[in-house]
Amino acid sequence: MGLFKKKTGIFADVIRCDETSYLIWKWHPNGTKEGETERENSIRWGSSLRVKDVEVAVFVYKQKNGTMQDYIVGPYDEKIKTSNFPVLSGILGAFMGGDTPFQAEIYFINLAEIIQTKFAVPYFDVFDNRYPEFSVPVAVRGTISFRIDDYEYFIKLHRLNTFNIDDFYSQIKHAVSRYVKSIVTNIPTIENIPVIQLENKTAIINDSVEKDISKRLQGQFGVEVTGVDIGVIDIDKTSVGYNKLMSITREITIAKTAADLENYEETLRIQREEGQYAMHKQTQSTNLNAFQIEKQAEVGIAGADALGKMGANNAGNIDLGNNSGFNPVQMMAGMALGGAVGQNIATVMNGTMYGGTASAPPPIPTRAYNVAVNGTATGPYDVVRLTQMAQAGELLPDSLVWTQGMATWQKAEEINELKGIFPPPII
Repeated sequence: MGLFKKKTGIFADVIRCDETSYLIWKWHPNGTKEGETERENSIRWGSSLRVKDVEVAVFVYKQKNGTMQDYIVGPYDEKIKTSNFPVLSGILGAFMGGDTPFQAEIYFINLAEIIQTKFAVPYFDVFDNRYPEFSVPVAVRGTISFRIDDYEYFIKLHRLNTFNIDDFYSQIKHAVSRYVKSIVTNIPTIENIPVIQLENKTAIINDSVEKDISKRLQGQFGVEVTGVDIGVIDIDKTSVGYNKLMSITREITIAKTAADLENYEETLRIQREEGQYAMHKQTQSTNLNAFQIEKQAEVGIAGADALGKMGANNAGNIDLGNNSGFNPVQMMAGMALGGAVGQNIATVMNGTMYGGTASAPPPIPTRAYNVAVNGTATGPYDVVRLTQMAQAGELLPDSLVWTQGMATWQKAEEINELKGIFPPPII
């Protein structure tokens, strides 16, 4: 594999990454193994570089004054030229010929690869802020997904020549477990969630974990978190703390239920009494006349009873003069006053039942009719007014009239109630 150079008979290299799944991959010349020879970092002038889309090739040059780097972002498929490699153009003096290899380590970084790694946080104690004396063991398991977004920042955080993917995954999982443990420990206080209900609050915890971890992993490892999925929040239901909290919660629930039941019974009692009172008032209103007679009878009985007791304290002695007994004038005046009082009481009660003070009965309602005048409805007018209009010639027998209950407008002479209001024709 490679490009043959006729002048020297030496094969130029084709630098590319053929891995299907990787995060960071180090290139070495064809036919050699990583770490086998120094030629691993020897790049022949004229070699071709092929970088796929969403991929970046990093050339690392080690010089006396330090390490320099060139970044080639895909898609790219050309021969290596100084115009494309700014750092390389500055070290051309180190070359001893056109085919002399130059030293560089080449790494391919996959910007599209989304890495999914599982994490597990073994049982740790979580305290309920309402009952801090009881702790409940909680375990968390889930998956985190991430990728490399800012490759330059990523390279600043990690030495590519010593980068080990397994160690990197281990560091990620260890950090995620530590952050998840911290969040779950504090979330009962922050979100006011009872510890025994944590397993039912996965969505809330998941959002908090993702928000917190995204910032932390970006700054610490230079990776972008694309998702966090907390699969299981496991509570040790055999623990003493869990059973204590369950017992307390059960007692509170029972007490609350009893209080609610008592309040409910009191509410029903009040509603029942109000319903009975309303029904009683409705019955009184429906049988108003009988109720008035009943009350007037009660007043009459009270008056008769008072009259029967007139003999008490010498009130019933006959006095024909000089206060020595029966006084007909005073007795008649008292009876008249008692009758008036009784009548006033009945009248007041009658007014109260109608919601106001006693007054004369309203007039008997009469029907009123609308009259069509030049295509416009006028009125309504009662029969008295219509009679006046008929006498004045303002209402004719063939005038159209309408009142509530009629399906259509009709001539006035067709209405039984209005037939007699028109004067007889002049013969």
